[in-house]
Parts: sequence; C-alpha cells; structure tokens
Amino acid sequence: MEGLATRIAPMMSMGVQDFQGWMAAAQEEAEAALAAALPAATTLPHRLHSAMRYAALGGGKRMRPLLVFAAGEISAAPRAALRTAAVAVELVHAYSLTHDDLPAMDDDKLRRGRPTCHIEYDEATALLVGDALQTLAFECLANIPGLPPERALKLVSLLARASGSLGMAGGQAIDLAAVGRKTLDQPELELMHAMKTGALIRAATRMGACCGDALAAEEEASLDCFAKRIGLLFQVVDDMLDCTASTATLGKTAGKDAAAGKPTYVSLMGLAATREYAETLRASALAALKPFGARAARLAALADFIQQRQF
Repeated sequence: MEGLATRIAPMMSMGVQDFQGWMAAAQEEAEAALAAALPAATTLPHRLHSAMRYAALGGGKRMRPLLVFAAGEISAAPRAALRTAAVAVELVHAYSLTHDDLPAMDDDKLRRGRPTCHIEYDEATALLVGDALQTLAFECLANIPGLPPERALKLVSLLARASGSLGMAGGQAIDLAAVGRKTLDQPELELMHAMKTGALIRAATRMGACCGDALAAEEEASLDCFAKRIGLLFQVVDDMLDCTASTATLGKTAGKDAAAGKPTYVSLMGLAATREYAETLRASALAALKPFGARAARLAALADFIQQRQF
C-alpha cells in the first residue's frame, strides 16, 4: 500500500493536463484501501463478508473518494487521513446502492454491469450488507490516523448528517413518495436531489478539506458552494444519461426512471434545457473555486469530468 502511495505522490504536483493519470491512480488507491478495510471473505460469517466485498469492490467511478483526495489538496491534508475518509464515504455510498436496488426501493437487477447484491445473494443478505457497510464506515473514521480527536469527530458528524434523514435517506424517502404520484417543480426536485445525491458528494468534499489545515470561514463557504453545485450537477447529468445512454454503457438499467414515472430534470425541463442547466451549474462551481487558485486544480477538473461523463 505504501508503495502505491509513493507512486501517487509525484502526481499531486503535476498540472491538470495529467488529470486522467491522477484520476486512475487515485481510483486504484481507493480500491486498494477499500479492499484492505473490508473483512476477508474467509472470515466468519463467510457469506455476509463475501457479499460486502461484492457490493463495495470491483466497479464504480469512485467519484466520492476522488473528491476527498482533490479537496485534501486545498488544505495540505495527510494522505493516510484522506485515504481513510475516502474509504468511509465510499462504504456509505456502497451501502446506499445496495439498499436502493432492493425490491422495496428501486427494484433494480443490474448495478455496475453485474447482478445487484440481492440478485447475486438474496434480499436478507443485501439488507445486512448495507447495515454492515454503514457501520464499518464509522468504525474507520473512529480510527482515522494522524488527526486530533476533535477533527475526527467533525468528520463523523459530516458523514452522519449527509447519510441520514436530513440527507441521503431523507432524499430517498422524498423520491419514493413522488414516484407516479405528483410532478415536482424545480425547487422540489432540487431539494430531493440535494439530499439524495448531493449530500454525500458535499460531505466528501468537505471531509477531504477537513483532513488538513483549517480553512478560513470565507474559504469554507466557497468550498461548500462548489460542493453543492457539483452535487446537483452530478444528478442532472445522471438524468440525461438515463434517457440517452444504453444499459451496456451505464452498467445499470437505462430508461428505468422514465419507465417508473420518476421525476427527473429531463422530464421537467426537456433535454436541451437540462444540458444548459448542467453548464450553468458547472460554471457556478468553477467560480466558487477562484479563491483557492492552483490548489483547486483537481476539483476544477473533476467538475469538468462530472459534466462530460458518459457513464
């Protein structure tokens, strides 16, 4: 693991032109750290631990860990702390996907190009997988290396609030209540997605910065503005991809939101207006990074990547 970190370190000082190389290395680092944090499949209970590894490893863009690493550059955060924070955020994300795919939620059979956890294993195991991934995330933060207790406690607070009824879980509840029953207007849709998708993206960004030197109040506000904008941008692009990309490209069932009568930006605004809105969000996010100068180069590149992603 340390050898991997040594190879990655020189990339931190390179320009944005090497963003693709930086991103690939950071994704590899996150994957290795996740694999190390998860119990081995040979550890009792075998089936649960095998399913946890199935749900968390071997796929995904690792967008939230990337945001943790990139935001850490703003505050000169130590790599070991960033790695642990990135693992914690991704474990919560993996738990949310496992539960969202269940028949009682979105009832999906495909995730990251392979059967969802409850299809590969069973529904009871998938429920336990989500529970166990969530608790492991907070265990990781309780043992984060190199940070004073008060800083570690702030990380716990940021992740807990983003995950609960005022964040991700609450957004999912609003989403489920809206399916096929009402048309949300834009403020209602944005509130839902700011909670369901944006809250964890916002937390990942703030957690990365929190692992390093304290930011001034104005800098914290600017970073939070950036995080809110890209949280919405991610969902806006997701809505466009759901109606324009194939199942093979997405790795999940394409067109499922429309078929289920889910409210989306495309159904509310139309595809052309949604594309324009995505550009507006990206521009606003980049403007919020101006106070950080070159320290925010990776975050700026991630905003571009989120807008331009194809899956």
